[in-house]
Amino acid sequence: MAYTFQAEEVKDRCVQWIRDFFEQNGKDCSAVVGISGGKDSSVVAALCVEALGKERVIGVLMPNGVQADIDMARLLVAHLGIRHFVVNIHDAVEGVKKSIPFELSPQSVQNLPPRIRMATLYAVSQSHNGRVANTCNLSEDWVGYSTRYGDSAGDFSPCSGLTVQEVKAVGRTLGLPDVLVDKVPIDGLCGKTDEDNLGFTYAELDRYIREGIAPEDAKKERIDRLHRINAFKLKLMPAFDPGIPAGEAAQ
Repeated sequence: MAYTFQAEEVKDRCVQWIRDFFEQNGKDCSAVVGISGGKDSSVVAALCVEALGKERVIGVLMPNGVQADIDMARLLVAHLGIRHFVVNIHDAVEGVKKSIPFELSPQSVQNLPPRIRMATLYAVSQSHNGRVANTCNLSEDWVGYSTRYGDSAGDFSPCSGLTVQEVKAVGRTLGLPDVLVDKVPIDGLCGKTDEDNLGFTYAELDRYIREGIAPEDAKKERIDRLHRINAFKLKLMPAFDPGIPAGEAAQ
């Protein structure tokens, strides 16, 4: 039997899940969402608005200098009617790079902005009684396409169980503009599309995840390898257990 995704039903359950999270972890708190202008942050912000009301959702736009597609982020906050802040992280990124007494690796340079963005989100959140939304999806997480302690961090994660195709479907049920739902995802780090970087399409990856239908051998091997080597990103950090029973440490 073919797999069928029930977007409306999943959307409604996710909205209730967000409400339950805030009931248990901050009754009067606001959701703080980093707004990139892509489908993931758009869908997460829209889910939070439906769950909490627009008065309890704060968008944070964080260009690194000049952001070519920032008009998409502005379109989203205007469409949802949420308050927002624009924090340009360029000076912070350059300040850290200049302060480190050696040449950073290319990967370190690419991952620095998302980590500074996450620090920015938490600064906004703590100053506005907030909880930070993680905007990753299952497809990205499956192959480790996120920055540890950057965009992979957060206090709650509405879409980490949904593939890219499913996130798009939920976005349409939320009434988001097509230009946001169907926007070609760009990593925001090196200027390439996600699929250029990955070497396979999200449609191929999603079909493999949900239906077990593998793409051609080379792509399947790459997906499996990325899934294997990046699995640690989804786990809590290992912690040494000294074997001391609870209560004895304070005696």
